[in-house]
Amino acid sequence: MLIPLPWLAEFVDLGGRDGQAVAAALVSVGLEEEAVHGSGVLGPLVAGLVLDVQPEKQKNGKTINWCQVDVGPGHGGVRGIICGAHNFQPGDKVAVALPGAVLPGPFPIASRKTYGHLSDGMICSERELGLGQDHGGIIVLAGLGLDPDIGADLIPLLHLDEQTVEINVTPDRGYCFSVRGVARELSHATGSAFHDPALITAPPPSANGFQVELQDARPIRGRAGCDRFAARVVRGCSAAGPSPDWMRRRLTQAGMRPISLAVDVTNYVMLELGQPMHAYDLAGVAEPIVVRRAQAGEHLTTLDDVDRALDPEDLLITDSPRGVAASRVLGLAGVMGGASSEVSAETRDLLLEAAHFDPVTVARTSRRHKLSSEAARRFERGVDPELPPRALQRAVDLLLKYGGGETDWAVSDAGAVSRPGPISFDPAYPERMTAVAYSADQVRRILEEIGCSVADSGGRAAIPVEAGGVAGAGEWLVTPPTWRPDLTRAIDLVEEVARIAGYDTIPSVLPQAPAGPGLSRAQRLRRSVARALADFGLVEVLSYPFTGTAVFDALGYSPDDQLRQAVELANPLDSAAPLLRTEILQTLLSVLRRNISRGLTDSGLYELGLVTEPEAGARPAPMPGTDRRPSVEELEQLYGAVPPQPRHLAGLIAGMRQPAGLWGPGRPADWADAVEAALLAGRTLQLELTVEQAVRQPFHPGRCARLLAGQVEVGYAGQLDPRVAEAFGLTGQVAAFEMNLDRLIEAAPVRRSARPVSAQPLAKEDLAFVVEESVTAGDLVEAVKLGVGAICEDVSVFDVYRGGQVPSGYKSVAVALRLRADDHTLTPPEIAAARAGAVRQAAAACGAQLRA
Repeated sequence: MLIPLPWLAEFVDLGGRDGQAVAAALVSVGLEEEAVHGSGVLGPLVAGLVLDVQPEKQKNGKTINWCQVDVGPGHGGVRGIICGAHNFQPGDKVAVALPGAVLPGPFPIASRKTYGHLSDGMICSERELGLGQDHGGIIVLAGLGLDPDIGADLIPLLHLDEQTVEINVTPDRGYCFSVRGVARELSHATGSAFHDPALITAPPPSANGFQVELQDARPIRGRAGCDRFAARVVRGCSAAGPSPDWMRRRLTQAGMRPISLAVDVTNYVMLELGQPMHAYDLAGVAEPIVVRRAQAGEHLTTLDDVDRALDPEDLLITDSPRGVAASRVLGLAGVMGGASSEVSAETRDLLLEAAHFDPVTVARTSRRHKLSSEAARRFERGVDPELPPRALQRAVDLLLKYGGGETDWAVSDAGAVSRPGPISFDPAYPERMTAVAYSADQVRRILEEIGCSVADSGGRAAIPVEAGGVAGAGEWLVTPPTWRPDLTRAIDLVEEVARIAGYDTIPSVLPQAPAGPGLSRAQRLRRSVARALADFGLVEVLSYPFTGTAVFDALGYSPDDQLRQAVELANPLDSAAPLLRTEILQTLLSVLRRNISRGLTDSGLYELGLVTEPEAGARPAPMPGTDRRPSVEELEQLYGAVPPQPRHLAGLIAGMRQPAGLWGPGRPADWADAVEAALLAGRTLQLELTVEQAVRQPFHPGRCARLLAGQVEVGYAGQLDPRVAEAFGLTGQVAAFEMNLDRLIEAAPVRRSARPVSAQPLAKEDLAFVVEESVTAGDLVEAVKLGVGAICEDVSVFDVYRGGQVPSGYKSVAVALRLRADDHTLTPPEIAAARAGAVRQAAAACGAQLRA
């Protein structure tokens, strides 16, 4: 919302404050400052008298004027200036920007040679000074009613020294979408007197006014789409003529484009009072006007020349041509009018509309048609229902003053406005909520200052108050003003007291942390796993848990795969991702792709997060309304309908696992890195996971490991299927793993014991076995461990070979043994016995032969 300071000053004393000071004062009462804008015109801008104009035709066919302009002795006297406009002549006074001036853009002015002359300044147009959009000619000061002295400073005369404050209006402060509302807030902040521009005497409604009917067969949440519709007729008005300069200037400063008198007046009143209005060409409207819901198949061409298919929930303004009631659509109520009845150059008679529409109806229509208008922004936040007749009177007064004509004093005002009811309020409640000692007199003064009426309950019985309760002894009955629909509960009034008294008066007190056990066991273990993976070289990320069927297809899930059974959101953020993920890899792959596309080709990512596993036959979740707090029963049903959401751990590794350098060519990531990361997560929890070969999407069919904690499956690791990688735009090998972290933690021992560090020396042995292709490396490692016995510290595979020295159908698997005793140095016979035991057990369990 853009608020010109001179306009604001008409309703509240600024006390000499500039834009920055006004913005700071508004921030103190909870409004959000966006910026303070000036005209953007700096430096010498003076009145000049045109002495001579010499047209010169150029080779490109354009005719320019070589002008001699007197800017006064204080600014160099007569200057030669090139000008391309032709709407002036010798003897006219014009606006001249001299060298050193800066125009909006910024566009600095300097002497420069052009068209064979040295142009010593610029004769300015309206658009060049930011006064409007007219660029058809330069400003002739007499046309603005100005006759300044030659060389006079034009910045104050053209109001280019005026500032505009821009604020952000939050959804609960819709009344601040007007100069009236912002002036009221500035009055609260500074203590200056507020002069309400809405205190206008309007004539009472009459039976012979323009006929209006309100119909709503399908109200939303039981609230009628329109509860008040007022109309006035103005005849013989120059509706299509220009509005006065001061009004055009204020509209421009407020960010609106001046169009014509009728349109400008309705926009001006909307900005001033906060009441959206619409002006119809009376000749194009037939009685009665009917406000109703749309019917299936109806269309409307709005003022932006877009043909719109209407929804049965849309609220419409219609009229009744040829006596057929409500047969023609004039506009979308509260959003935008239609093209059929807009004001044209021939319009002389006007029908003015000011109404009060349901915020939910207007908001839904605006979003459904992707049509955000100034009117819709105000109605969806709530407009004062008392404003329509007063806004109409203000608009009628302006039209008659600047456009002539006369008004029909018969006023149409259909509907009945429901006013806010009283709220039971304890004057001590603000102190309990803020720890600030507000006196009862201070609380009452603040509530009355914001427009509330305050009455003592007086022991009266059965007075309906907030939520149907009754005011207790010592409590007040506080009735909010009609322009504050956001004040519905006692806590809302507490916020107003704190806001007006000053948020800075509320003490900053750090909460005392209660004594407790600290982190739970599960939290500690999750953090340990996260630290271990970070030490492994992976980076933790968080992805949105939303996915879609296209992702399932890209991951290669079969049609009956359980992972396709996902919970669908009723109101998804993205229509392409309406489902809750069943695996973290479904969303983590997009994060990897985004990182690689930003140049991070060597990436290792992991995420700890929830997945959702819907249960067959589960009860559907209820859909309570958002206009009230859900009941206890509804909350129980909501919690009962939440499906299991186990916590998973997933990771992806792509690119070079070890970078190239002086030490060598580096090593690309492969399936073994994913398996090692998964095993690391298990070891962190003191679990030795079992690895089995498996086949499962989205992994490579020959490079996928199933991970077991005892007999419990806890996850999978390996290389991503190349087809899946291609579907996500990834190249090269991508290692991946996904584990059920909750199962891992359940399987982890409750008491974690540290193994003593032996001071004895380590013995190393390397063995190479020839085994059949069907024998897995994991089975061979387990057999070797069993054969070595208690002195085995570690067994790892360091080479797998297939080639000419190994028979077809076999492979050579080389393992490294690390042997150590806890209490003595191993002797050569002990090492030899361990080696022999490993060979013997490998042969018995796996049919392995020691490779020569």
